[in-house]
Amino acid sequence: MRLETVTPENYEAALALSVRPGQEDLVAPVVKSLAEAYVFGDHAWPRLIYDGERLVGFLMAFLDIQWNARADPADRRSGLWRLSIAADAQGGGYGRFAVDAVCAEIRARGGSRVFVTWKPRDGGPEGFYLKLGFRPTGELSGGEVVGVLDLPR
Repeated sequence: MRLETVTPENYEAALALSVRPGQEDLVAPVVKSLAEAYVFGDHAWPRLIYDGERLVGFLMAFLDIQWNARADPADRRSGLWRLSIAADAQGGGYGRFAVDAVCAEIRARGGSRVFVTWKPRDGGPEGFYLKLGFRPTGELSGGEVVGVLDLPR
């Protein structure tokens, strides 16, 4: 497994990625993520997930964003913004690989915590994130649960 940047050669394949039916409300389409990566280029880290030559997923991290300026102007966070694993590739360890890769990137940039949000509903990714060690912070962001994972030093 490896990560690749989005390029003119692979972006159309990225746009064609789709999750399982019934999961569409859990993660925005790749096209929206790429638009956000363009708009928030200083903070977005989009990558494609490959297994050999096969495109199996998309991830996007957010890096060093100001979280809630009104509550705490010093609250800057990094974490997993989006994760889409292709419908036919789910269950193959690609999600864990993606989270580990985001954690490694944040650690390399000096970060000590990784944040993620998830929609609280049956069939959602909460169990996946909890199994990886994320814990709810008690916050909500856009109606989604905010989770945090402390990175080992």
